[in-house]
Amino acid sequence: MRWVRPVSAGVAETADVIGAKAHGLVLLHRLGLPVPAGFVVTTPACREFLRTGSFPAGLAEELRTATADLETRTGRRFGGGDRPLAVSVRSGAGVSMPGMMSTILNLGLTTEATAALAAETGDPLFATASRRRFLSSFASALTGTDVDAPHADTEASIPEDAADQLTLAVRAVFSSWNTPRARTYRRLHDIADDLGTAAIVQAMVFGNRDGRSGTGVAFSRDPNTGEHVPFGDVLFERQGEDVVSGRAPTLPLRALADREPAVWAGLLDALRRIEAHYRDACYVEFTFQAGELWFLQVRPGRFTGAAAVRVATDLADEGVLTRDEALLRVSPHHLEHVRTPRIVAPDVDVLTRGVGACPGVAVGRVATTTDAAVRMAADGPVVLVRPETSPHDMRGLAAATGVLTARGGPASHAAVVARAMGKPAVVGAGDLTVDGTSIRVGGRTLGEGATITIDGTSGEVALGRPRVATGAADAHLHRLLAWADDVSGDRSARGEAQRLRDAHAALRRD
Repeated sequence: MRWVRPVSAGVAETADVIGAKAHGLVLLHRLGLPVPAGFVVTTPACREFLRTGSFPAGLAEELRTATADLETRTGRRFGGGDRPLAVSVRSGAGVSMPGMMSTILNLGLTTEATAALAAETGDPLFATASRRRFLSSFASALTGTDVDAPHADTEASIPEDAADQLTLAVRAVFSSWNTPRARTYRRLHDIADDLGTAAIVQAMVFGNRDGRSGTGVAFSRDPNTGEHVPFGDVLFERQGEDVVSGRAPTLPLRALADREPAVWAGLLDALRRIEAHYRDACYVEFTFQAGELWFLQVRPGRFTGAAAVRVATDLADEGVLTRDEALLRVSPHHLEHVRTPRIVAPDVDVLTRGVGACPGVAVGRVATTTDAAVRMAADGPVVLVRPETSPHDMRGLAAATGVLTARGGPASHAAVVARAMGKPAVVGAGDLTVDGTSIRVGGRTLGEGATITIDGTSGEVALGRPRVATGAADAHLHRLLAWADDVSGDRSARGEAQRLRDAHAALRRD
């Protein structure tokens, strides 16, 4: 059995073998979009490693061969030389598990390679910063914790040989399949424990290279409303993990249009081409170096609630879907979230406003840590309030009724996970400070246990329990239900139409 596959247009493996992320990269290749050169270590290799604790026979040699091929394709040498090659090593299971497993950036930046990168670019500060990012991301992967900089003991455990670094990194990615946060996520989303993850190795594109470099995430349509406008976050002079971690204040995606119009135009073109392939909204992760755009991930948008209804009806109006197909895109579960509760404005004691990241209203007592959220949730609803969330907060996110963060944008970890779980979220509340077991916001200090209400549409955070009202269903839902009444297509569409009518009738009774 071959344990390593190239990431290229000619690969025909399923997502079960190479993982959903690598499967998406193959699609990007086929659409003619720019993807960093790379290869993938398959999920069967991970399963064998998890079973035995060792790489399967032949994998070590395949890694050496794949690395040599990557050197040839990039014209760079791994770990040194005049033009050093650095790579990322990312997880990629057959189903999406955002942020739950390990990622290592800038791997291969040995002491020799860092000096060579400084000489090649004429920018020793950039080279040194990239080396520090490598050490910190590697230390996080090895220890299973969030670290901004490695301690002396973890740094000493990172070998100087680039090939040895790669071996350790693949082992760390495979091992991260069984971390507590990954297990929690799988339990919440009914994902089998025996699937394993692939490990994707790609040549680095440095979003931190200079002022014309950066990173971002983009939806082809607004995931909160379904409106047909590009939506997402971007950061300049930063690397990809900075956007999704929520640790850095992001800019709206539209900022690309002014600062890097060529990157913006390339992104819009890519979103159109990907939507045409999926016949659905889509999500991409991208980076750009010195004004050159590259794509790192793609998947369908997977919208819920009112956004799913709007996308289905709009795609039918655009001629992309038939009405029967639009009905099949919307489930009764989507209708449960289609009428969004909102805080009613009069007499609301608003503490602060952030960015609404997942529609809905959550009322609960403030919990400032994951452990507190789990403990307090046994006695009633809680809102998890954090500077930003990380994968290590999964238990708290699962226990909470909503989430509020001081930092991050609509594509940060908190926003993505809350959206996947259907929990109201407000992110980027700039005047919020989390201090031990209390929070400071709006000039006031609230202790853990104080009751707050968050509105994941408006971004409002209110003290206590203000009045909440649920709006009427919008025109898109009425049109979809009218199609359900008129459907005369295939049997599955008729069945789905009846389920939608029944679900809507039940909601109206409630």
